[in-house]
Amino acid sequence: MFSRTEIKKHAMTAISYMLPLIVASGLLIAIGNLMGGANITDKTVSMTIPDALTSLGVLGMGLLPAFISGYISFSIADRPGIAPGFLIGQIAAFLGAGFLGGMLGGFIVGYTALLIKEKLKVPKWAVALMPMMIIPVLSAIIAGLIMYFVVGGPIVWLTEGLTALIKGLDTSSKVLYGFVIGFLGCFDLGGPISKVPNLICDGLLLEGIKGPEGVKVLAAMVPPIGISISFVFSRLFHKTIYSDQEIENIKIAFPMGLCMISEGVIPIAMNDIVRTICATSIGCGVTGAISFSLGVESGVPSGGVFVIPAMTNPLFAVFALLTGSLVTATILIIIKKEKKAGDDQGLTASDEAALDLSDFKFS
Repeated sequence: MFSRTEIKKHAMTAISYMLPLIVASGLLIAIGNLMGGANITDKTVSMTIPDALTSLGVLGMGLLPAFISGYISFSIADRPGIAPGFLIGQIAAFLGAGFLGGMLGGFIVGYTALLIKEKLKVPKWAVALMPMMIIPVLSAIIAGLIMYFVVGGPIVWLTEGLTALIKGLDTSSKVLYGFVIGFLGCFDLGGPISKVPNLICDGLLLEGIKGPEGVKVLAAMVPPIGISISFVFSRLFHKTIYSDQEIENIKIAFPMGLCMISEGVIPIAMNDIVRTICATSIGCGVTGAISFSLGVESGVPSGGVFVIPAMTNPLFAVFALLTGSLVTATILIIIKKEKKAGDDQGLTASDEAALDLSDFKFS
């Protein structure tokens, strides 16, 4: 029940449900801000269309604790876990426990609902009431009291401490943290390892810290752009490092990368995984270090190059993206072996399974 695989599955399920809300809310805020809108909280103040878009986006971001808690609970306990999950997420938002509170609350209420579902025996006449009334009410009471009186306070302190730590970083520290976020965020090209720092970035965005989100958005574009540039380098320096099949895959991966879909390079990476992952991860780290240290921030968690105009310091964002991509391309052209005739063994579209490095361990 509490295995690492199960816990990861519940978290990933919740994230998949939560991402559309983050993207929609972030874009609403960005579009509203670009049009000169502001977040209006006073109902007596007249509202313009840009104000309405910005305010709607802010309201959407405020739902994140409830979403993450509700869908984690749903993943654990199925339908009876939805209602208490959203309630516990609302408690986390009320306490100021934010994203971390919503996530922890989701696990608490989800497993509480599951235990009640499996262990509580009721008379036959009450069986039909279990999923609709008994499980949601009991699990909400138990988990709610735990959140209010046991774990809510420490989570608030932890959230405030993490927020203060990020806000208090000097430039040299931001270089290091930006590199780590970018490096890990690209390590398995959208797989489970990269989702961990990306999840932290999304959580910090909820607390109003947008720098890590800028790193996440820019770094995700580095692998496809860097590999595409390395293909151009290979032609300039007359060193053939890609097969014909890989070149066809690069033509597909590049536009996907501009939209922040780094998974397009997986068929290319799988043919030479160690060299490719080393080059792309270092390039992503360089982009993260430059982006974070130069104050690039993004209030939109997805969208690729199309959200760069909405970022803080967009010219620095472009500089960070191109620098990291050039680093990736340079490393690839140096370390990849030259292809010979008959080496065309590229993967086909049917081989494009997700690159899962979740079992990869450092010793």
